[in-house]
Amino acid sequence: MIFLGIREFGLLVLTWMAAANDRSVTEALRSWDGQWFLAIAEGGYSGVTEGLVDAFGNRSAETPLAFFPGYPAVVRWFAAIDGAGGIGLVTSAFTVTIASGVACAYALARLGRHINGGSRRTGLILVALFAASPMSVVLSMAYSEAMFCALAAWALVGVLERRWLLAGVFCAAAGLVRSTGAAVLLAVGLAVLVAVLRRRDGWRPWVGGLIAPVGLLGYLAWVGVRTGEWNGWFTLQERGWGTGFDGGLATVTFSLEALADARSVLEVTTVALIVVAIALLVIGFVRRVEWPLMVYAVGVLAMDLGANGLMNSKARLLVPAFTLLIPLALALAKRRPSTAVLTLCALTVASSWFGAYSITSWNYAI
Repeated sequence: MIFLGIREFGLLVLTWMAAANDRSVTEALRSWDGQWFLAIAEGGYSGVTEGLVDAFGNRSAETPLAFFPGYPAVVRWFAAIDGAGGIGLVTSAFTVTIASGVACAYALARLGRHINGGSRRTGLILVALFAASPMSVVLSMAYSEAMFCALAAWALVGVLERRWLLAGVFCAAAGLVRSTGAAVLLAVGLAVLVAVLRRRDGWRPWVGGLIAPVGLLGYLAWVGVRTGEWNGWFTLQERGWGTGFDGGLATVTFSLEALADARSVLEVTTVALIVVAIALLVIGFVRRVEWPLMVYAVGVLAMDLGANGLMNSKARLLVPAFTLLIPLALALAKRRPSTAVLTLCALTVASSWFGAYSITSWNYAI
């Protein structure tokens, strides 16, 4: 209820912002990458309309392969659940997104009880912080973030509970949804390695470790075969969206330029969120948050901040780094209920406006 309540408030703010900018709420919620996911869900990779192009206005037969198949596949399956007519792809996409968000909320609540110093209250606050994260609007869009976060969170639950088959299966599934599955694989893989070296839990870590990379490596290999290049997916990203790994040089350059001339609210806020994310990472290590959770956070941050390409997406790509919110959840859990509630309400209002602004007033992709 906490997750759904916060997201509903976000949608109310979005409705207001959309009306003020002469935008349709539904169109806003399926804009940008949402158009690609819906097109892939409808016609598969080979049936994507020619009107969809990459960031440079180009299009080839391989361009749609830049988008991972997990989310559109589930959207397509769910849309067909009622027979030939189905419920419609757009409705299906929103339903899958919302259901994924709820599933993620349950996993985060569980994580909150397992972490050092955690409790049921910590878990609920963690859920609220996730639902009110700055770009949580994507948790209501036809985007794959909500599904990925749910799978990643349950994989981490499996690690902390030493349920290695659960961790492996959810890690493999996450690898079919987003490239950030590499961060989940890193966390699960290292945890499995430690368990094996310490001879814990018998055969289960071995099996979980063998399952974990299947999704991500399988899809990257398939794209390699389709493109005729072993690094085909990475080539598509570089050629179509100018996205590669430069160690963070582009992010630093963008941040300095954005702060120098303050071109927009979105860009300046993005820089602020990057700084906050790095600070929370440091605090997480100081507070000794469980190392698999921190490894996952490091992986997500490294993939986001270390990549060049579309700088406007940096804030959105921080949404899966939900384990960074754990120190804040622990701190709020120790405060008076009124303090925690007021803080969460303030964050909800701010994030709801920022998310609505990004897809109704901001003119570029997020």
